[in-house]
Parts: sequence; C-alpha cells; structure tokens
Amino acid sequence: MNDSIEEPKRRDNFSAEEVGDGWVSWNLKDPSRFNSFIEPLSVRVEAPTPDGRPCARVRMLPQRKHSNLGDNVHGAVTLALVDIALFAASHQFGALDAGHSVTLDLSTQFVGAGRTGEPMDAVVELVRETGRLIFLRGLVVQGAGDEHIVLSFAGTIRKASKR
Repeated sequence: MNDSIEEPKRRDNFSAEEVGDGWVSWNLKDPSRFNSFIEPLSVRVEAPTPDGRPCARVRMLPQRKHSNLGDNVHGAVTLALVDIALFAASHQFGALDAGHSVTLDLSTQFVGAGRTGEPMDAVVELVRETGRLIFLRGLVVQGAGDEHIVLSFAGTIRKASKR
C-alpha cells in the first residue's frame, strides 16, 4: 500500500453546497447509493444546548414514496434519516471528516407518526467524543417549534481507522 495516498475525505462523496439560511446540502454524489432514496437532505449547525453541547439539524422532506399504508412516514424511512443524521451532524461538528466510519449502535423509541408533505428534522446532539467513538442523541421532530415528536434516539459511531 502506498502511504502517500490519502483516503478521500468523506465530504468528497457528498455535495456540500450552501442552500440558504445556514443550511448545507448533504446529498451523495452517487445517486445509485441508499441515501438517495430519502434525499434531498440538508444539515445546519444549531445553537449549542444549554449545557454547551454541539447540536445540528438534518432535514428531509417526506413524500408519498416514503409513506406506509396508513399515509404516515414509514418507520424504516425515519430510521434511515436518523442513521444518516448521525454522520451528517458529526461531520458538521468536526468530529468526523474521513473514511468509512460505522454505526455501532442505534437505539430508537417511536413516539408519534411522521407526516408526509412537511419537513422532518433529526435534531442531533453530541454527547461525547473520544479518540475512536462519537456518542450522540436526539429527536426527530416536525412542525413549527418542533412540537410534533416522531422519535427519540441515541447512537454511537466508530470512527474509521487512520492509515
């Protein structure tokens, strides 16, 4: 292996274009990958939590193709949003910038049904970062003022090995 060749940075795989109001696109450049099913996605760094923890918001726009037979957002779509949001938020926090990191665990609790036709946001808080791990938690919300809670979550990312 040639040590002079660096692994491409994670952002090389994503569009990272300003889309207004502090939002940045978070869409794969390769539309044949899984993420494209719930794109377009965007991410925005939010004000830190009251105790100073970094916070970010990752937004999708659920459509009919994301719905179940009850005309609500399918739970698997919401889970996909959360998993992708862990990485998008971690990247925005500066905690994750290269390689093929992986989700170690993801715990979720469905609280309400997601609604199609209105933005659905995963609000992600950085709980702790170590040399190899990133611990995160948050809520998936909809509505003005985030009054409709769809899901709560906690997850851990294992950072890619540096070679």
